[in-house]
Amino acid sequence: MVKAIAVDMDGTFLDSNKEYDKARFDRIFQELKQRNIEFIAASGNQFAKLKSIFGERDMFFISENGAVIYHGTDLYNCRSFNQDDYTEVVNYLNIERKIDEFIVCGLKSAYILKDTSEAFKKDAHFYYHQLEEIDSFQPLPDDEYVKIALNINRDTHSTLDTDLEEKFSDTIKLVSSGHNSIDIIMPNMTKGQALKRLLNEWNMDASELMAFGDANNDKDMLEFAKYSYVMANSQDQSLFDIASAVAPSNDEQGVLQIIEQEVLK
Repeated sequence: MVKAIAVDMDGTFLDSNKEYDKARFDRIFQELKQRNIEFIAASGNQFAKLKSIFGERDMFFISENGAVIYHGTDLYNCRSFNQDDYTEVVNYLNIERKIDEFIVCGLKSAYILKDTSEAFKKDAHFYYHQLEEIDSFQPLPDDEYVKIALNINRDTHSTLDTDLEEKFSDTIKLVSSGHNSIDIIMPNMTKGQALKRLLNEWNMDASELMAFGDANNDKDMLEFAKYSYVMANSQDQSLFDIASAVAPSNDEQGVLQIIEQEVLK
């Protein structure tokens, strides 16, 4: 029996226009609550972004790829980088590799440099609703840091991801959210690990979990859940081997379809 449902956002729950059928979801959400089934948004996004999607609902939010968990509007759990390790990675990107356009993600806010392109700023502000523009990353603002987000320019930094993995093999993990977008996170700090922590506290196990995803950063979540669905629109072929089934595409509201057909039938 399904007692918890975890869903990725971009490419999974949200359609190509970053929307979802709100009226349909409201009906589903209320029925899930009546059946005591937990609904969990599990995303690489910042909590403030997730809150803008769902509002102040009595649900769980796994944000920043597993590092930060909220219950409603209350901080439930947070695990952050060792400050020296994080600073070393930031300085490597910014000073040694001369990259300015990346986002350092803290618990209080995300931060970008003021002296970056307007296109980069626009994209950053779309995904990070708590975002500050600062003069320099040296030193970093006073915060607890949970992630670094960037798009790799293969023309100028063709091996950046492998270089990072080799140089910081003990302190970071790289996950992709699609194409050349990568998140630098802590080892063993993923969506799947966050779900394990939650289920342990709820005395549930993977046989009672349903999960939906479409990208590399959903991999361990789909491996963990008994009822795992890869979205039909996924570009990551490895997920089709991992998931137990395929859900209709995000543009067909595939997540809502499966919940209605398999959980609320």
